[in-house]
Amino acid sequence: MDATGKRLISPRIEMLAALMLPPLFWAGNFIVARAARGEVPPLALSFVRWSIALLFMLPFAWKYIRRDAPWYRKHWLQVILVALPGVTAFNTLVYVGLQYTTATNGMLLNSTIPVLILIFGALFWGRRIGMSQALGLVVSTLGVAVVILHGQWARLVALEFSEGDLIIFVAMVCWALYTLGLTRIPAEVNRLGLLAVQSAITLVALAPFLALEIASGRVPHLSPAGIGAMLYVGIVPSVLATLLYMRGVALAGPARAGQFIHLLPVYGAVLSVVFLGEALHLYHVAGFGLILAGIVIAGRK
Repeated sequence: MDATGKRLISPRIEMLAALMLPPLFWAGNFIVARAARGEVPPLALSFVRWSIALLFMLPFAWKYIRRDAPWYRKHWLQVILVALPGVTAFNTLVYVGLQYTTATNGMLLNSTIPVLILIFGALFWGRRIGMSQALGLVVSTLGVAVVILHGQWARLVALEFSEGDLIIFVAMVCWALYTLGLTRIPAEVNRLGLLAVQSAITLVALAPFLALEIASGRVPHLSPAGIGAMLYVGIVPSVLATLLYMRGVALAGPARAGQFIHLLPVYGAVLSVVFLGEALHLYHVAGFGLILAGIVIAGRK
């Protein structure tokens, strides 16, 4: 809003930005983490990520944390139970899983998030799955499959799920639970302050696992690539994307927000072309069209 209280952007544009930008930032997270896996071990990357994020947020979030302190004290267990799966476990498990499985398998498993949100929402949150949501889910999932399988359905039969696949699937379960858990936190609780508190919880939870990783001899390399990777994951996907995603869940609901996660592999394909010099093929365009169609169908009332 401006000084007169008038909105600078329309609610619809705000909602679309909050839903479409997080997958872009998270796609960059996958690319940066994959490129830097030889420079920064997974637990160190996750710990440094949330350390940077907390330092970046705290000067702005502190006043909101103090304001909402009574709510945090009263609902401390709820805060922890929401933080652990989404902020603590999700990216840590993805970083670990990508050490043992291919990026193709990881991206395919990422597309299960909207399905898991709908299923868990129906089972544990009492949410109904409408016909438009179910149809949109099928169409957008088909689009994700087209992108990941390069339009060759025979690749689906050839996929072999390894230890890394199982780890990444657990990460997807964690994010689905996190998305639904956010709906139980009142809108009056400032989201920047909430994310800062969740980041602090994450650092405490990760500390013993980081110590074990260092004791095993795996330490980060402070090369330009390693430092750049840590700065990116610490600010863009951690702070900007998560705050936007929280806003998107508040504006559109968890099921609809989860549909937009299907954009992640599409963004990933484009970023690969720009930064890795890979070619853009017809199946990328076809898959992107199906994903957008599924999002539109699922968003219908």
